[in-house]
Amino acid sequence: MQKTILAAAIVSFGVLGLTACDVKKTQEGNVSVPKYEVEKTKQGDVTLPKYDVTTPDVKVGSAEKNVTVPTVKTEERTINVPTVDVTTGKEKAAAASATK
Repeated sequence: MQKTILAAAIVSFGVLGLTACDVKKTQEGNVSVPKYEVEKTKQGDVTLPKYDVTTPDVKVGSAEKNVTVPTVKTEERTINVPTVDVTTGKEKAAAASATK
């Protein structure tokens, strides 16, 4: 149970951390792609094989059966759960400029 809570907290922290980023472009990018010329040297011919397929018949239904089923009892407990406090990049920048 604790491992599940810990894993959920780590995933939540990662997701919140990524969404709270403040991104500023500091440099323009440039991409130049290479150019290629392709020339056909031979005429192609494709003949695909043919198949005769006999598919099976599948019938889905339901029937009533008596089975032993376990019952689950729940109770309420107070436990410690992880908490996450996120300061966004904009909030950090505003706090840094306020202290200057």
